[in-house]
Amino acid sequence: MPVSHKPEILAPAGSRDSFLAALAAGADAVYCGLKRFSARMQADNFDTGELCRLVDLAHAKNIRVFVALNTVLKQNEVDEAGRLLAALAREVKPDALIIQDLGFVPLARQAGFTKEIHLSTLSCVTFSAALSLARKSLGVDRVVLPREFGIDEIKQAAAACPPGLGLETFVHGALCYGVSGRCYWSSYLGGKSGLRGNCVQPCRRIYRQGRASGRYFSCLDLSLDVLVKTLLPIDRVTAWKIEGRKKGAHYVYYTTTAYKVLRDCGNDPSARKNAMGYLEQALGRKTTHYNFLPQRPYPPSGQKGETGSGLYVGKIRGQGGARSVSPRMDLLDGDLLRIGYEDRPGHGLCRVTRFVPSGGRFVLKIRGAKPVPGSPVFLIDRMEKELRDIILELERELAAIPARPAISPSALKAIRKKKRGRRPATRDMSVYRVLPKGRAGNGIGLWLSLNMVKGLPKKAVYDTWFWLPPVVWQDDEDNWKRQIGRVISMGARKFVLNAPWQMAFFKHVTGIELWAGPFCNQANVESIGMLADMGFSGVIASPELSLDDYLALPAASPLPLGVVLSGNWPLCVARTIPPGVKQQVPFQSPRGERAWAVWHDSLVWLYPDWIVDAKARKKIFSDSGFSLFVHLIEPLPKGISLKKRPGNWNLDSGLL
Repeated sequence: MPVSHKPEILAPAGSRDSFLAALAAGADAVYCGLKRFSARMQADNFDTGELCRLVDLAHAKNIRVFVALNTVLKQNEVDEAGRLLAALAREVKPDALIIQDLGFVPLARQAGFTKEIHLSTLSCVTFSAALSLARKSLGVDRVVLPREFGIDEIKQAAAACPPGLGLETFVHGALCYGVSGRCYWSSYLGGKSGLRGNCVQPCRRIYRQGRASGRYFSCLDLSLDVLVKTLLPIDRVTAWKIEGRKKGAHYVYYTTTAYKVLRDCGNDPSARKNAMGYLEQALGRKTTHYNFLPQRPYPPSGQKGETGSGLYVGKIRGQGGARSVSPRMDLLDGDLLRIGYEDRPGHGLCRVTRFVPSGGRFVLKIRGAKPVPGSPVFLIDRMEKELRDIILELERELAAIPARPAISPSALKAIRKKKRGRRPATRDMSVYRVLPKGRAGNGIGLWLSLNMVKGLPKKAVYDTWFWLPPVVWQDDEDNWKRQIGRVISMGARKFVLNAPWQMAFFKHVTGIELWAGPFCNQANVESIGMLADMGFSGVIASPELSLDDYLALPAASPLPLGVVLSGNWPLCVARTIPPGVKQQVPFQSPRGERAWAVWHDSLVWLYPDWIVDAKARKKIFSDSGFSLFVHLIEPLPKGISLKKRPGNWNLDSGLL
């Protein structure tokens, strides 16, 4: 039976072959990234010249193309981003931009981009009231909902969705343990930021807690498969998104085909069976429904065994020099094999160079250390003859499209600069979970909790800065609204919001000072200007930045600036704690890095056992124009002491 509502099937493309595979599978839209400002920088990605012809080919087939510029934008990159946006608007003409950083909104408009703007899941729009604020303040056309949402939360978001705004939800692909936009694990351990598309996935390592060990934080893939039928009646869900811009053409073709069948023919048992067969052939990781069904939630991580991608082929054989595998299925010329796991000796990739029948023998050509006999081998990508022929035909169509003459975009209009008022006096703020006895005043911050208000002295409420959490979930929205109302009625007048959308809790309140907190990930004055327009009084810059990145902000910032000068910063915040991981008990990576997990309200915080410490740079920050210096102070669990480490994070090494 045909359905009345047909959401877009939105397919990923990290290379030309995968882009063409999406077209071949009949995707309604394709999303891809450029060589810069993409949250999947490890994918091949595209330059504007190549993308022009691909967009023309897609448009000829009535398929839309979205370009992901979904990274945090540093101040010294603003002009480059503007020129790139101008080239996109004039040459490539995509149908939408997918953004995380609010600074891309004014830059896109200045560059003449008039098509849709979508807020990435990295923007962390996690509760209903945020949707109207995003539409009204930014004029965005679509919001990508968090992977953590279940069907009931999606329905609530749809019911609250304002006119002109569509919703996009993930139906298949990789999950992250940390909430998107709230994970600093890779950046904190090595300067390679997930918010900049350079995550090295330290969460996928083996961690030890006590005598036990496992890949506790390494997630399975999300797959809603036949459950997507419950999304069909929700007309505000305008797109089903398949994650996988680092995947090959095979994965893109089979997952896109599967979800197109499930959307169009999901009531036909034989069609559903075919779709499930396509998904089994997609060569992804083992899958989970995660939180989609509230009555049967599954943890995304912490399951026994490995969570690597690919179809199991067999085990390594051989002694001495040669290593081979006897595959359980036919291997095709061009198949890509993964040997072992990334953090195990002998891990590597090997391309199959001839047809190998099931039960035959294929000698692996591996550079570097030899894998241990018995190591598993997985098929992670292939190009069947039928798919190769389809892509070759599309290649011929692509070759027939004339290249557009390159337009050299003129320099972007001068970046808007608002005059700053008189520089405010500098001040320090120490932020606690529990207010220390005898401590109150302008220098005290307190994480607001859902069960905190009772027992707070009136003077403490009036003088204290109340910090909202990095994420407010849909289920807790009304509770947070009531709690904020309570502390305001008790005299609270100063708040730090850790998502721009938390401004929705204050839309009818006057006489309040509101700062954007460090979890808002602010790194450029264009984005800060958007926060000024939303009504913020000041901004605490992203703690990921290098010293040069920080010092580039004050001269042109329209708002006073703060910085996290010292204290406990989390590796990430998450919605679940993995099975087998105990709260407030240290766990350790293979490299000796230690951390612990702790629940606060509806979030799990993972803290390393060393602190950020930029106190020696305070004068430099102050002289450049920073006026607020934040110290985050977390209670240490029993048995955990802080390591003495420099705590510079990316100050000297730079943010990648």
